[in-house]
Amino acid sequence: MIALASLTDTADKIVTNFGVDWPMFIAQSVNFTLVALAIWFFAFKKILSTINEREKQIADSLKNADRIKLELEETQLKQKDTLNEASLEAKKTINKAQEKAKSLLEAQKEEARLEAEAIIAKAKSAMELERQNVLKDAREEIASLVVLATSKVLDRELNDDERKRFTQQAEKYVQQQ
Repeated sequence: MIALASLTDTADKIVTNFGVDWPMFIAQSVNFTLVALAIWFFAFKKILSTINEREKQIADSLKNADRIKLELEETQLKQKDTLNEASLEAKKTINKAQEKAKSLLEAQKEEARLEAEAIIAKAKSAMELERQNVLKDAREEIASLVVLATSKVLDRELNDDERKRFTQQAEKYVQQQ
């Protein structure tokens, strides 16, 4: 208790030495509280709400930046896929064009071969026809020569039946040969 009495005595000495005026101290405390409340409601509250809004905007901006970054990566992947698909489509188109060109070339070759065969067949037919004509002419000439030779050998003119008979016999002989 002595210590407590000594402590109160020391506090009284401090109050009297430094001149603490209790009514003035309470008035200043009330003024400080009123000013602090006014500053809180009119300034700090708005400042804190502004700071909170800015923090929220910064957080939203960071989220948007992450979202945009993901969208950009997605877009780049889609672009790469689209380019790969376009490349594959172009290769398919080129292959189809090459196949069409190859089949067209084969068709033209086949057409040319058929035309050549037709020309050869026509030529062979024409040659055969010409050969037949030459043989016919030769037979007629031979028959005529036989009739002429026979008429000279017999030294008289042959009538139509004799000519016909000699011509037929000469043709049979030529055909057998």
